[in-house]
Amino acid sequence: MKFKEIQKLSEAERQKKLKALKMELVKAKVAGAQTGSSKIKEIKKIIARMLTLDSSDSLENKNTKEQT
Repeated sequence: MKFKEIQKLSEAERQKKLKALKMELVKAKVAGAQTGSSKIKEIKKIIARMLTLDSSDSLENKNTKEQT
C-alpha cells in the first residue's frame, strides 16, 4: 500500500488493516524462516507507514486542541 492509499482510509479501516497486516507478518515470518522472503520487509514498511500516519494525525489533533 502506498502512503496516499493509507491516507484515504478511515481511522477504523486503518486499525482493521493494521491488525490484519500484523497477523500476515507473523505468518510470513514462519514461512520466511524456511525460504527467506522479502515479503516480511514489505509488510514491515506498510505497518510503519500506517503507524507514522497515526502518530502525525494525533499530533495534529493535539496541536489544534491547544490552539483553541
